[in-house]
Order: sequence, then C-alpha cells, then structure tokens
Amino acid sequence: MILPITMYGDPVLRRKCKEIKDSYPNLKTLIYNMFETMYQADGVGLAAPQLGLSIRVFVVDTSAFADEENDDKEAFQELSDFKRVFINPKIVKIYGEFWKFKEGCLSIPEIRENVDRPEYLHIEYYDEHWKKHEESLKGVRARVIQHEYDHLYGKLFIDYLSPLKRQLINKKLKKISEGILRPSYKVEFSKKTHKKI
Repeated sequence: MILPITMYGDPVLRRKCKEIKDSYPNLKTLIYNMFETMYQADGVGLAAPQLGLSIRVFVVDTSAFADEENDDKEAFQELSDFKRVFINPKIVKIYGEFWKFKEGCLSIPEIRENVDRPEYLHIEYYDEHWKKHEESLKGVRARVIQHEYDHLYGKLFIDYLSPLKRQLINKKLKKISEGILRPSYKVEFSKKTHKKI
C-alpha cells in the first residue's frame, strides 16, 4: 500500500526515534509499504518518521542512481544492487574526506542542495528478518544511509546548509509547510502547520 509522505513542518520529522523490538506489530507490512511508497515517489531512501512513525527504521534502494547519466558510470553502476532494510541502526564510525553531492528529500520537495558528508561509514543494524549485520560502505551508498539515519534523530539535509543558503530557500520551505507547494505523490501535512487552500 502506498502511504502518504509527511511533509516538512510536521513535528514528527524533528523527533528522536525509538528502537523497536521484533514483536513490533505488522513490521513486514510496514517495510513492504515503505518500499512501495518510496518507489512511487521516485526516492532512493525512506525513513519511518517520513510516514509519521517515530521508530528507528529506514529502507534504501539506490538502483535509481544506476540509471542516471553520470560521468563515473562504473561507480554508479554498483548502486544497482543495493537494497536494504535498516532496523535499529547504529553508525559506529564516519570517516574519510568530505565531498559535496546534491541531496533532496521526499519530505522537502523541489529543493535540492549540495551537502558535504564524509565518504565512508561503518554501520550495525538488523534486517527485516532480525539478522544482525555490520557493513562498511562508501560513496553514494554511505551518503544515502547518512541522510536516512539523520531522520532518526530529527535532522534534515537542510540543517547542513549555510545561513545564506537557508535564507534563500525559506520561502519554499514555508510553502511546503503550509501545503501550498505539493509534489505529485501522496502526502500528509501537519495539522499544526497546514493552511487550508
């Protein structure tokens, strides 16, 4: 089932998420719905808070990047087989050179900005079968995970922007939070910030 994506301005996007247990109700259905929702919105990652749930779960499928036109075809081709479910993840280490990449977010439509992030990370997490994993990742994979992981702490990619850049996008952010700027996919606005139009 395709679920509505929570838009910028909803307080749930700024909350720190809680760990879950393997007894969490309907988890398999939730994960399936997260992937369906992400694909319908042409995303490469989706975190539970973006569906209004303050739990430590996110999904990633970077295959969309592999189809894009890029200078480094080889590097992006490896993204075609990176599909994961992250439950109760913990980034153990982030390291390496910082590099810029234009990021966007399904909860913040029509805004894409360069964000500096470290190239490598080491992460521990459980998959959808509650099997524990440890992985070291680099490049775009590491970036997508850092972006989704931030959601679990109430952090958004726009928080990395300079005050000047932030000022330049403030009008768009206001329009998103008021429900004026709407993407083509199914969305939900905060009752506290949504202005009837």
